[in-house]
Amino acid sequence: MLEHPSIRRYSLTVSPSSYGETVSSENPSGADNQQETTRSPILELDPRWVAGFVDGEGCFSVSVHRNANARSTGGWQLHPVFHVYQHERYRAVLEALVSVFGCGRLRPKGPNSSVWSFAVDGLVAQEQHVVPFFECHPLVVKADDFRAYSAIVRSMRRKEHLDRDGFERLVRLAYGMNLAGKQRSRSMGEILAGSSETARQAPSTHAKSRR
Repeated sequence: MLEHPSIRRYSLTVSPSSYGETVSSENPSGADNQQETTRSPILELDPRWVAGFVDGEGCFSVSVHRNANARSTGGWQLHPVFHVYQHERYRAVLEALVSVFGCGRLRPKGPNSSVWSFAVDGLVAQEQHVVPFFECHPLVVKADDFRAYSAIVRSMRRKEHLDRDGFERLVRLAYGMNLAGKQRSRSMGEILAGSSETARQAPSTHAKSRR
């Protein structure tokens, strides 16, 4: 059974950014400054507790959506994200994750939602912070999803998703995650068909340009 996270008092700064919020922590403050309105308690989380918490409440996802500029892959783009959802009453846990990972942002799940999310969606942050953390503190329940997710993140950082073969390989990995893609609105065949059609059209387009 996981132990409860300990509580330590930090200087907490919350900066609103449109729909989300960025949370950062500084060094513990002295007793004279603890009465300021900008001071509030923040949880200090043990890495092993975080791994267990994410095993139950976190998600590694790779969405596939339309992007007209992604011509080499038939107008499809991959978007990996690591996120954790919690009710607003436990928002302190999500705030603490910003300190644990050194990145990420908080935002409500919807305009009037009482559920908040901690999310990391930048490729660099995911490769440099999220992936190494869970390689040092392995998951159990979500181990398979994490392996696929980390492979996709690193492949995209190497730009392997920009050519047809690399893109199709990563799509197959993505569709094997999270119950084998059963909750996706588009089938893998639809995505790959568009990518293959673009590849077939490329030689003819090149030939026309030479005439």
